This record gives sequence, C-alpha cells and structure tokens, in this order.
Amino acid sequence: MNYIYSLACLFSGLFLINLIFSYQSKHIDSAFWETLKFHLRVLPLFLTANMLIGYGVKFGFKAIHNLTYVLVTSKGIEILIALIMGYIFLKEVPTWKTLLGFSIIVVGLIVSKIK
Repeated sequence: MNYIYSLACLFSGLFLINLIFSYQSKHIDSAFWETLKFHLRVLPLFLTANMLIGYGVKFGFKAIHNLTYVLVTSKGIEILIALIMGYIFLKEVPTWKTLLGFSIIVVGLIVSKIK
C-alpha cells in the first residue's frame, strides 16, 4: 500500500509544482513585481506540493528501504510530467530522441532494482 501512497503523493506534488511553473512561463510577465505577486498568491499551492513530495518520498522509503531508488524514481516521474506540461502549455511534441532518453531512464531504474 505504501507503493501506491508514494506514487500518488509524488505524482500529485510534482504535477502541481510543474503546473505552477509552466503556467508562470506561459502567462505571467517576467517583470519582478508581477512574478513576486504570482508567487505570493500560489504560496499555499507550493506548500501543498512540497508536503505531497515529502510524504511521497517518506512512503517510498518505507516501501523500498532504498532512498536512492525512491529519489531517482521521483526524477523519472518529474521528467514524464515535464513532457506532459510541454505538450499541454507549449504544444511541444516529444521527438524520438526524447522518448529514447526517457526509455533509457526507465530501463536504468529497472536494472538498478534487479538483485
């Protein structure tokens, strides 16, 4: 059950963080005061996202007992979410090189977990 909690918390928190930054890059003026006002408004969302990520790592560590594997898996999830955000906000379609790189990361995770 800790696996499911970990993946749900990590995916939710990382998705929220990437959603905020993607929205900022697309819709918020890069002037200092506009960016500051935006970040002050979304501060509760950052708190929520950081709590979710923290609990995701905690549940993942309880399930696997290997912090390195949990953190590398969270980076893989974040790369997947970055691909999704690029498509949603900027209509970027991943090339075959991007998909190959992501596949190498996934295979690396699987190989590192095999005993």
